[in-house]
Amino acid sequence: MERLGEGLAEFTGEVFGSLTRAGWQDRAGQYVRGSMVDGRRKSIQPMAGHLPGVHDQALNHFVTNSPWDVVPVRRRLAVRMDEAIGPAAWALDDTGWLKCGRASPGVARQYTGTAGKVTNCQIGVSLNRVTDVASCPVDWRLFLPESWDPASPAAAADVDARRVRSQIPGEVGHREKRRLGLDMIDEVIGWGLTPPVIVADAGYGDSGEFRHGPIGRGLSYVVQMATTIGV
Repeated sequence: MERLGEGLAEFTGEVFGSLTRAGWQDRAGQYVRGSMVDGRRKSIQPMAGHLPGVHDQALNHFVTNSPWDVVPVRRRLAVRMDEAIGPAAWALDDTGWLKCGRASPGVARQYTGTAGKVTNCQIGVSLNRVTDVASCPVDWRLFLPESWDPASPAAAADVDARRVRSQIPGEVGHREKRRLGLDMIDEVIGWGLTPPVIVADAGYGDSGEFRHGPIGRGLSYVVQMATTIGV
């Protein structure tokens, strides 16, 4: 970590340059360093415990309650990593985080490749810069199942209370992963970047709506498809 000190300071100063309120860039740098220290648990308290002079409550407040805009940070990260990696493709994928309870935003019993089965988890969809030897997520969305959407017939009975506790904005509802993927592609293109090719597994490739997305945008794509898909 000490070897990376100067480089990390430059990285956080550039990527988090839009955070102008006093102390916010320092907290961002602390969080980045905390994510890189040894230890399996990457929650705030153990992270802060590995960093001299870092107060866990202040770091927790920065991550959970500070109203800074994530979009300029993601935009700068995307541009920087596009320059650093020189991606061969933009890859769409999703990841599951296994959970025991029901309180985390978007948690539900659903399939995740992380476990290879239906289980209690959250799912995040990400757009990644990739080559044969490197990758970096540059945009991402939390997938909200229908049970978390009051407008869905599949909504849980206590959905309103759960959304309030999780601070989910009223305008955010269920949106299929393929549509979240196209949303991210549009957003990153809007930041002035162009994909060499879009790649995705059958979770996206089996959807005709998703396959038509790159075509309508004039983009090249390669996706996995199930052998049962008719043409």
